[in-house]
Amino acid sequence: MENFKSGFIAIVGRPNAGKSTILNRLVGAKIAITTAKPQTTRNQILGILNGEDYQMVFVDTPGVHRSKTRLGEYMNRAAIGAIDSVDAALLMADATKGFGPAEERIIAELQAKKIPAVLGLNKIDRLTREALLPQIAAFSEKFEFSAIVPLSAKTGDGAKILLEELKKFLIPGPMYYPEDMITDKTEREIMAEFIREKLLSYLDQEIPHGTAVEIMEMKDEKKICRISADIVCEKASHKSIIIGRGGAMLKRVGTAAREEAEAFFGKKIYLQLFVKVKDDWRNSNFMLRNLGFSDKE
Repeated sequence: MENFKSGFIAIVGRPNAGKSTILNRLVGAKIAITTAKPQTTRNQILGILNGEDYQMVFVDTPGVHRSKTRLGEYMNRAAIGAIDSVDAALLMADATKGFGPAEERIIAELQAKKIPAVLGLNKIDRLTREALLPQIAAFSEKFEFSAIVPLSAKTGDGAKILLEELKKFLIPGPMYYPEDMITDKTEREIMAEFIREKLLSYLDQEIPHGTAVEIMEMKDEKKICRISADIVCEKASHKSIIIGRGGAMLKRVGTAAREEAEAFFGKKIYLQLFVKVKDDWRNSNFMLRNLGFSDKE
């Protein structure tokens, strides 16, 4: 296509900086789960935005953090590794927290690999203008950003300005993905993430971070999709909490995940959930590979 432009843009930042929220807003669909808890995203997620004369491929990444498990180490590698093969980066930063070690690490990678970047200074809906200006100045001293865009990924304030800045990184190139495609995630992966999002939303403290979801069966019939999934946790005590008294918590998680899935897939969903204990699975290379967390290292 003549005059067509395309490009890959990594969305990077610390946990809970709004990376997945801004991805969903820019793409115009919920393809990445979002919760108030940190470390929600565990894998790279491609979000594809198709315009009349361009295709922008976003690579959403896990938050860069101090890892305590092998899963955490994998997540950090996935986040930093995303910078290797993109045309530009969007550094999402929480304006209420300012510059920190995670941003310092990411900027060092951007500088080393000579990757241009836009700073999305997020959560401005929680700050006054007077409090925001010093943050802009502080980040400006750390890196020569192509642009600094104050925004609220939650409300959409500043999102259009951000998109226009990101379009400047696109170069003449092909349409990498079909124009009706918005993500590279399979239906099984999307369904597993819907379930995990509800676990993160409804369970307290460390328990939801010690869970993973594996879709065991997904049978798509004409009017209904039948899905069976295992929720993997680390301790028997966690299993009883996930199930809840009389199965109440598991039912709550299943109902909410089913409703989300029905809206996304556009058909009725029959969902069965089972809870299994795998001790310390986040530090087991075997379990991490089985659950889809693997890389070349």
